[in-house]
Amino acid sequence: MTEARLRRARRALALSFLAQGTAFALLVTRVPAVQQQYGIPDAHLPVHLAGVPLLAGLGSVATGALVTRVPARTVLRWAQPVVLLALAGIGVGGRAWQLGVALGVFGLAAGALDASMNMLGVSLQREYGRSIVLGLHAAYSLGGIAGAGLAWGGARLGLPLDRFYPPLVLPLLAVVLLAGHRYGDRRIGGTQPGTPLRTPSGTPSRTPPSTPSGAPPRAGGGRRPAGRALLPLCLVAAFAYVGDATVSHWSATYLRDVLGGSEAFATLPYSAYMATTLLGRAVGDLVVRRYGAVAVVRGGALLASGGFAAVAAAPGPWTGLAGFAVLGLGLSVIVPQTFAAAGRHATAAGHGPPAADAAVARLNASTYAGLLVGAPLVGALGEAWSPRWAMAVPLVLVLAALPYAGSFAGRTDRYGGGHERPRTVDVG
Repeated sequence: MTEARLRRARRALALSFLAQGTAFALLVTRVPAVQQQYGIPDAHLPVHLAGVPLLAGLGSVATGALVTRVPARTVLRWAQPVVLLALAGIGVGGRAWQLGVALGVFGLAAGALDASMNMLGVSLQREYGRSIVLGLHAAYSLGGIAGAGLAWGGARLGLPLDRFYPPLVLPLLAVVLLAGHRYGDRRIGGTQPGTPLRTPSGTPSRTPPSTPSGAPPRAGGGRRPAGRALLPLCLVAAFAYVGDATVSHWSATYLRDVLGGSEAFATLPYSAYMATTLLGRAVGDLVVRRYGAVAVVRGGALLASGGFAAVAAAPGPWTGLAGFAVLGLGLSVIVPQTFAAAGRHATAAGHGPPAADAAVARLNASTYAGLLVGAPLVGALGEAWSPRWAMAVPLVLVLAALPYAGSFAGRTDRYGGGHERPRTVDVG
């Protein structure tokens, strides 16, 4: 694939990340309005919300099996419109069962979407020969900020959900349908049989053959990397998402009830966290190319743990705000690198793109496990123990990622330290 076509595919995939970040933020930031519209009691709300990451994990695992028969690009082109239509469905319903169906469809499709997006991102990075996956996740963060801003505006105007979600879904649908044609090249998300790729040493290697339909090969022994190599990456991803869930669910309450901030000030920590997450991912690829993934993951874990320590020990709201901002900078680089590392391990082991896709799907499911466990765990410990001491849980988990940082080193596909491939990659 020529460099121009790689750039087009990269821009299209970034638009998909942007749209998904926007859609997810539009849902989670309007939860009070959803609860009011459907008359969901406070006691039942956690069940509805927990169903989304649970079903998303199932959707991600199912996608890992599906892409042995259907290219990841096809899964993405179908899953993303379904996510957006489910979001619109949440806005126009009125009964509890309708909300349950819409959230269920949203969760399953979001799992398939996140898995296939990251599969394509890892595949595209492999063809580029240098780190680009953090930039794609930066687009997701930008979408999250945009979605939160739109949700704030809708709440300020008092727009009901049936007049808020559908008008926003229509332009997002147009964007993702247009993007789908751009990353639809058969060689993205499953390299064509016999296509020579340039290794870092400059020697061509041959990819495994694919089926006549163009889907990834189904031959046994090459679909998944060894579980021993993948397990540390799954743990690191889950630990990072426990931290993310802690910020998204408890930062406002913590700043208001523990640190004495005002209601208005309590809205700032998550905004600061999202802003520094965007910043970390925007520059992260350059740092990975310069210093390598291992150093970036170690630095991110240390920054994130320092942020949690500052939050736990903060004497007032401004220190807590600074701690949440540092947290975003640290956590921002970790999860994207788990996906990239899984793809490198699978490819270096000679298993090829199908094994990389399977690894990405399993990793994606582990992120939902972190989301599902993180917020309830920290909340329960905060009630039973102390909110400050509850912050020690994500702090310890993030620090526990440090011994696994060596798992992010590639065997043959190394970035940083002078090992980056040339900018132009011969892919046939």
